[in-house]
Amino acid sequence: MDSADPRSARHPRRPDLSRSRILDAAVAEFSQKGFAGARVDEIAAQAQIGKRMLYQYFGNKGQLFQAVIEKVYTDIWEAEASLDLQNLPPRDALVALVTFVWRYYIAHPEFTKLLNEENMLGARHFRSSKVLREGSVKSQFLTEQILARGVADGTFRPDIDPVQLCLTKNAICYYYLMNHATSSHVYGRKLMTREALEARLAFNIETILAIVLAK
Repeated sequence: MDSADPRSARHPRRPDLSRSRILDAAVAEFSQKGFAGARVDEIAAQAQIGKRMLYQYFGNKGQLFQAVIEKVYTDIWEAEASLDLQNLPPRDALVALVTFVWRYYIAHPEFTKLLNEENMLGARHFRSSKVLREGSVKSQFLTEQILARGVADGTFRPDIDPVQLCLTKNAICYYYLMNHATSSHVYGRKLMTREALEARLAFNIETILAIVLAK
């Protein structure tokens, strides 16, 4: 504990709370300023914790950023798993999954910003994380299950690559939201109104179903 900084003594018996506060502050700082621009001093100040204690938890700035990436991905995967898709008919399950991704990205802009930052860093933190490797396999398996059930009952075509479907599902949501500022000018539309967002969701669902439904 950093005895020189009174902030470090505010939660001395709650290491779980201190870690959570650091991560919440780090998510905000990294998503706003990127990896290069984020300052550990500012994260510690926002978390109301001593900088020395922050390093005790996370080692260095790179390890802290990796923990942030793990947190935001774990959060979306846990929310995705809670949808209980296996109890829905395949078509409804796929619609629910597309809807979930779209609405989650809208509600959590920090996720897409951090995803973009990690891609700019060449996925260096993703590659070294067992948490992310295991979580991504489970998330992909959800789509594989939906496809397999849909093929089995004749709802979906039998030749759909689940990885390509995952990429397309995420891309049609990600591109729109990450590029809405420029796209609004390019296409002369206000793309972030409630009506525009609902229209885009409907189009995303229609697009995915057109790809997978059996003729």
